[in-house]
Amino acid sequence: MSTPSPTLDDLRRRIDQLDDALHDALMHRAEIVAAIAKLKKAEATPVVRPGREAQILRRLIGRHRGPFAKPILVRLWRELLSGTIALQAELQIAVLAAPNVAGLWDLARDHFGSHTGMTGFRSAGEVVGAVSDGRAHLGVLPVPGQGEQEAWWRLLTPGDAPKPRIIARLPFGSRGSARPEGGDAFAIAAMDPEPSGLDRSLYIVETPKDLSRTRVTSVLAAAGLNATALASTLLAGDSIAQLLEFEGWLATDDTRLKEALGVLGNNVLRAAPLGYYAQPLTPAELAGGGD
Repeated sequence: MSTPSPTLDDLRRRIDQLDDALHDALMHRAEIVAAIAKLKKAEATPVVRPGREAQILRRLIGRHRGPFAKPILVRLWRELLSGTIALQAELQIAVLAAPNVAGLWDLARDHFGSHTGMTGFRSAGEVVGAVSDGRAHLGVLPVPGQGEQEAWWRLLTPGDAPKPRIIARLPFGSRGSARPEGGDAFAIAAMDPEPSGLDRSLYIVETPKDLSRTRVTSVLAAAGLNATALASTLLAGDSIAQLLEFEGWLATDDTRLKEALGVLGNNVLRAAPLGYYAQPLTPAELAGGGD
């Protein structure tokens, strides 16, 4: 005799059982996070770990199956990660909210959670200042482009006093409801970035004004370093600062970097890292549901 098909009520009961199991798992996860928080406090480990978060999301996307949309899966876990961070610290996010900048508030909310405290600032300098003096744990600023009015990334140039560093790029998944005209954003924090296994490096390189960007990137390429010039700005004294993005995690003692700087010689007035970020998921990785 054939087994009768489940009724709508049967299926709803199964959903209720799964919801209870998910809720139990969330509560158990929170208990583990509380134990982790105690260890972090004892070891002075940062609460926010963008590299670790990227590894979690990549692993979940890699194992995902079925019709449930991957971008929504990422959105759910971003909110979950933000909720567990809130168990460890009450984050405050400084966001550039200038009239000519769109979409950063949405990106910050989607990445750091709908219940995370955020404050808007009218200038990039104010955002960097809020992170520098501890009024905010993190700052959100636009990814720089050529010809921009405010080269905020120069404010992160290493010096005598510690400076915030770029630690993440937003969005890590899809844009969701964030306004597309706003472009992507960088998150900055007064902490050392950590590698995720698939990363990008950001350096400031200062050279004489008459040294072309093409010359700099070609010398780097000859040394085995693929660099993209994101932005540049004129400095006093006939020099120019360039923001270069490299594939992979580029340490300051990397032999390829040393080789390229040796070739450029006195043409490089300064070369220093401004930060690193985990490479976001690609549209291909987020396409459709699971297999």
